[in-house]
Amino acid sequence: MKRSGNADLPLHYGYVPPWLAERMAKLGLAVVETMVMEYGNRQVIQRLSDPFWFQSLGAVMGMDWHSSGITTSVMGALKRAVNPHAKELGIYICGGKGKHSTQTPNELIKVSEATGLDGNYLVRCSKLSAKVDNTAVQDGFQLYTHNFILNTQGQWTVIQQGMNPITKTARRYHWHSEALQSFVNDPHTAICGQNTGHILNMADARANPSRNAIMTIAAEQPEHMLKEISQLVMPNHHEVTAKDVDLKRLGALLWLAHEKQPADFEELLLLQGLGPRTLQSLALVSEVIHGTPSRFTDPARFAFAHGGKDGHPFPVPVKVYDETLNVLHQSINRSKLGNTDKAEAIKKLSQIAQNAEHGFTPNANFDKVIERERNESWRYGGRTVFGEAKPPVQKQLKLF
Repeated sequence: MKRSGNADLPLHYGYVPPWLAERMAKLGLAVVETMVMEYGNRQVIQRLSDPFWFQSLGAVMGMDWHSSGITTSVMGALKRAVNPHAKELGIYICGGKGKHSTQTPNELIKVSEATGLDGNYLVRCSKLSAKVDNTAVQDGFQLYTHNFILNTQGQWTVIQQGMNPITKTARRYHWHSEALQSFVNDPHTAICGQNTGHILNMADARANPSRNAIMTIAAEQPEHMLKEISQLVMPNHHEVTAKDVDLKRLGALLWLAHEKQPADFEELLLLQGLGPRTLQSLALVSEVIHGTPSRFTDPARFAFAHGGKDGHPFPVPVKVYDETLNVLHQSINRSKLGNTDKAEAIKKLSQIAQNAEHGFTPNANFDKVIERERNESWRYGGRTVFGEAKPPVQKQLKLF
């Protein structure tokens, strides 16, 4: 069993307003449906185990790009949207936050009865992954949410999150079922995050003598520092800054969407009629679906699809969000009828954006880009948890 990675996130209190929660569920379902049709449900399980991809998915959904709330909100949206189509998609999402996490065993047994999978084994995997992160690895984070996602072939991933009340941060752990060998001998590729000193890790293979000693009521208690792997440590600042984004990738995308007219996209004739702002969002959604792992090292960039519910980097452009959803739904429905032309056009959009990066030198002022988005937000039905976006106040010249 390999843990695929983890993310350290600042605690972020608040709520997801109904108008955003509804759209998050629709976009999450569209992303999953498209990936299943294009790559199979195994790829969905694999992607969910990647902390960078998961954070990018949350950002493109309109959640605050850096916060701990992405975990519970995205998984809640996916569970509500995907489970009613579980038989068709071959993907089941169990567990959740707080008391919902305790229902994971019962939900897994029901899934096993419907699929023929070994329910007792799945329950054991769920409980052991939680025990390892909550007890065997004592890093100061206590779990409060646990999701177990699996497909009909029995492949699964665990996404769970713990809270450290002292540092006021949350840590998200990702597990993946491939190469399962042992839960107590190096089940992780590593546990990473901000260095907090020595960590007691009884799941390290080097702790085997200590485990034996514990079993014989010995008092030895060795400590081991953990190896580093892929890690995602999000900053405390709420705003999106230039250092949070790959400016070359973002600049190429904005140039294609806003400066190079859509009529120049000969490969994207089926997407004609979409405005440049929707092309910008659709290209980022397309990358979440079709991008390679190396494309998700800067999750903040994906907030430039649909903004953030708290207004960072800008209010959620509801009209653009709905237009993006409409294009994706049309693509899915056409694909189900055997017509994949629109799906191929959406896929091509992310490829064109990537190709534009070669030799591209970003020259746009990052702060000006955000200022433009905020000034134009009211035109796109911009909303935050604080209300609707208003037109910018025009400065009036004083006459003397």
